[in-house]
Amino acid sequence: MFSLTVRRNFMIAHSLPREAFGPAQGLHGATFVTEVTFRRRELNDDSIVLDIGAAGEVLDEVLAGLNYKNLDEHPDFAGKLSTTEALARYIAVAVAAQIGVGGDGRELAGLDVTLRETPDAWASYSLDFDAR
Repeated sequence: MFSLTVRRNFMIAHSLPREAFGPAQGLHGATFVTEVTFRRRELNDDSIVLDIGAAGEVLDEVLAGLNYKNLDEHPDFAGKLSTTEALARYIAVAVAAQIGVGGDGRELAGLDVTLRETPDAWASYSLDFDAR
């Protein structure tokens, strides 16, 4: 399996209004380092997984809808907890929708999203694509 990873940062505000989250129940900010890894069983005719520039542009588009936003007010998170894990899944699904539109995206085996809150804590979500 081959892979290509692109990385970007984004910042959000949110609250996690459940007792399990302790002080994070109140409104607070978070800065995430986002890594999206695209997986492919075989390289394309150009001997790459995916064009790095195109992969970065897709991630930029997805994160633009989250960056500097209060997720408590974001329509896609209405009535949902915006935990790191939930955000990783949200980004994975959004990137998959963008990348699968055409070209090499149809040949990918899947992708993984990792959100790093600190160098010592992160969460990931893996999305496997059906054989296309």
